[in-house]
Amino acid sequence: MENGTGNSTNYFNLKELNHATHALDRNQKTYSNVLQCIGNTPLVKLSKIPKEEGLECDIYAKCEFLNPGGSVKDRIAYRMFLEAEKKGILVPGKSVIIEPTSGNTGIGLALAAAVRGYRCIIVLPEKMSDEKVNTLKALGAEIIRTPTEAPTMSPESNVMVAKRLSKEIPNAVLLDQYNNVCNPLAHYDTTAEEILWSMDDDVDMVVIGAGTCGTISGVAHKIKERCPKCVVVGVDPYGSILAQPEEINESDVQMYEVEGVGYDFLPKVLDRSVIDKWIKTEDSTSLQMSRRLIKEEGLLCGGSSGAAMWGAMQAAKSLKAGQRCVVILPDNIRNYMTKFISDQWMEARHFKPLPVNDKIWWWNKQLSEDIIKPCSSISPDCTVAKALALLHKTGDTLLAVLNDQKSIKGVFTTDNARQRLANLSASTGESLDKFIVKKYYKVNIDNKPTLGEVSRILDISPYVVVVKTEEYIEKPLGTITSEDLMHYITTNGNHMNGNCKA
Repeated sequence: MENGTGNSTNYFNLKELNHATHALDRNQKTYSNVLQCIGNTPLVKLSKIPKEEGLECDIYAKCEFLNPGGSVKDRIAYRMFLEAEKKGILVPGKSVIIEPTSGNTGIGLALAAAVRGYRCIIVLPEKMSDEKVNTLKALGAEIIRTPTEAPTMSPESNVMVAKRLSKEIPNAVLLDQYNNVCNPLAHYDTTAEEILWSMDDDVDMVVIGAGTCGTISGVAHKIKERCPKCVVVGVDPYGSILAQPEEINESDVQMYEVEGVGYDFLPKVLDRSVIDKWIKTEDSTSLQMSRRLIKEEGLLCGGSSGAAMWGAMQAAKSLKAGQRCVVILPDNIRNYMTKFISDQWMEARHFKPLPVNDKIWWWNKQLSEDIIKPCSSISPDCTVAKALALLHKTGDTLLAVLNDQKSIKGVFTTDNARQRLANLSASTGESLDKFIVKKYYKVNIDNKPTLGEVSRILDISPYVVVVKTEEYIEKPLGTITSEDLMHYITTNGNHMNGNCKA
């Protein structure tokens, strides 16, 4: 997708702003604090993957996951922090930092807040990994989760919740990475300078994932000043609208698994005029590439790194031997240990083949309805009290929440309700909608899932919801738990597998 009209008329003039660069190839013996270690990340030449993909050019990975907070966002967080202190916007011992984020900017801000002594509140969607949340909490940040599916302009989105809190909480400061000039400026001054220094001002292509777009906009502006021949490639997942022309349909915005890239709106820090080409990516190829970067190149990076690298493998086909392509790898493996690093997680989404196991009699057996435990259903208009009472009465694992078309909207569980109440993110007096689990593990019986697939999902989830599609409507058939599966295995086996003898 070639570059169309951009939004450069409203973009910042980075060249005329005040700049703050750091010494390149720094090798100090000591640092006054961990924030001084941000930047100067290594540029590593890749060997195996480009060769396997048949590329002739040289591919270099800018290892931003080696920043102290684990991502490229450390750079912008610290730069926004310093600028706000310099202007008196942030006052030590008084100001409260609030930021909507997909996690990494929040970690960068929480890191700075921990070192410099500020209260920090991070607002992030429920899609983001528990590892990010736990890291933020360990740094002392307060966490508020918002519905993943909430559009940016919805009052329930992380952006709008953060804006509301910034008005309600005394001395609150919203640094606003989506519109803050320090976002692209940090990369204009440091990331781009480091790439140019490492490449002796001679680079033919840079490939960068688009999230808030500060990285790609800032890097592109500086590199094009010094190396005009360089082709800037933006990587954007299907389901995001950053790569699209100005006219956007609601149907273009969809859910995707890769974190930290893509948005359903256009941040001010995006300047399309300096992006020469866009590559759209899918979850499966992105996450598989992340696993390859880890296994084949030894780079302990995250899912968005795989998206950027997959995009680079497509874009760099146009380069010849001797030409050089730099790919920015934004964050690290730590944030995703229970997500794409988990084989079961990948298998449940069909991003990775199910393991073959011919030694277990039931493994390859197709799931049948007699194994499924039916579950009760409930309308989203019901009260929380009624839902809890129904669960208590039936003894079901969960309730299927159905919309007016009898399609499953989500599930209600006592465990999730307890967590919402314990985290003060909802009260029993609110609508049931706030208690609905909308991301859960399921299999569609029409796809003929095996018991092996169900077993692998049960490794990472206490239940599997079984659905069936009727006239394009996804209807719940019931659930399967480990207890249900074990009951089937022990009562239907040939009693020659795993018998215990007195």
